[in-house]
Amino acid sequence: MPAQAAGTSQPPSLRELLRSPGYGRLLLVSALVGVPVSLAAFGFVSLEHELQHWVWETLPKELDYARAPWWWPLPALALAGLLLAPIVTRMPGRGGHVPVLGLGGPPTLPVEVPSVVLAALAGLPLGAVLGPEAPLMAIGSGLALLTVSAAKRAASPMVGPMLGAAGSTAAIATIFGSPLVAVVMMVEAAGLGGAQLTMLLLPCLLASGVGALVFTGFGHWTGLSIGALSLPSVPKAQLPDAGDFLWGVPLAVVIAVVLVAGQTLGHRSAAFTAHRTAVRTVLCAVLVGACIAGYALVTGRSPEEAALSGQAALGQLAADPQSWSVGALLALVLFKGLGWGVALGSLRGGPIFPAVLLGAALGVAVGGLPGMGIESGLAVGLAASSSAVTRLPVTSTVLAAALLGDQAADSMPLLIVSAVVAFLTATFVHRVAAPDHSVAPEHAGV
Repeated sequence: MPAQAAGTSQPPSLRELLRSPGYGRLLLVSALVGVPVSLAAFGFVSLEHELQHWVWETLPKELDYARAPWWWPLPALALAGLLLAPIVTRMPGRGGHVPVLGLGGPPTLPVEVPSVVLAALAGLPLGAVLGPEAPLMAIGSGLALLTVSAAKRAASPMVGPMLGAAGSTAAIATIFGSPLVAVVMMVEAAGLGGAQLTMLLLPCLLASGVGALVFTGFGHWTGLSIGALSLPSVPKAQLPDAGDFLWGVPLAVVIAVVLVAGQTLGHRSAAFTAHRTAVRTVLCAVLVGACIAGYALVTGRSPEEAALSGQAALGQLAADPQSWSVGALLALVLFKGLGWGVALGSLRGGPIFPAVLLGAALGVAVGGLPGMGIESGLAVGLAASSSAVTRLPVTSTVLAAALLGDQAADSMPLLIVSAVVAFLTATFVHRVAAPDHSVAPEHAGV
């Protein structure tokens, strides 16, 4: 190896970084912070689930409806918009980041956490076509940063992001069905390597492991639902053959194009709500409700299938795909996809969960093609949709494998190819709106 040029110094080795007193304290704090963060996440998810159950199941039955009628989403989403408008225009943090911008960005500050919680509870239970993952990450980040003063964060610029990442990982450790998915997501999204990767990985592993233990433990102890993205039952998978790949590759392309179209609509929606934010937030919420009502009106099925994050509908689809006609699945993709696109730029929540349902619905819809099976279509849909919306193909493969459980081993080649194809397709066709049009920096108008 050539001698190092004079006047330069080698970066500290991994051993030196791990032995530094500051990093040791960070690991200890990360392990400890997993407990309160997971408890807060458990409380949030349980409350959100109970509110959702009351709005979409208990209340319609109390009003003598067997299920929510087709028009139910219209007043529900109108109320969501009215509740959300003052939060995104008046409170610190504006209810959290705009979903169409993804899950990244700077750590959520503690002062911003109340607006994130209120915005999520105002929209998600009432039918916003978004998931709980982004609010959970923000809650975990903000609570983790409470353990370190602003002065210490300023003195050590890496402490805030690393501790915020650990808190976020702990909060979503089980919402994806496996703490490993959350850790892989953080690692892949960070784009780091070498010693930097290890420095970030260890706090996330500690926090997520402790968080998952507490989170799932409280779920069993209380009997409350933790709302994790999971598939209680899936079609039995066979080893993929040439037909699966022949149909699976173009299916992954189609899924990526559909989801990018939804994201593009989200950017347009964000630009629309950048001015006169309060009024336009309500208008967008009503439009989301109209999309959901349109699905119920066209198909005669429950509007709940097109509303919300899609966790329950995904489980039902995987367990009994034959109960859905191809027309109903395509209508779900159309109407829920439109609602998801509008919600991405105007409401508050996470972008991933509804996207996974859209991909799964498309996969099951084409499962009857010659040489293609429903189980293969579902596998392609899970991996391709997650990869297209997150641009994290490794995370998407791990998530799809976690959802498929014992069936994942046989489907793994198809999962990997689908995730990569969807990632490449989404990367090439994506058209991001100009920065000054995609967010509402000041929400000046009301």
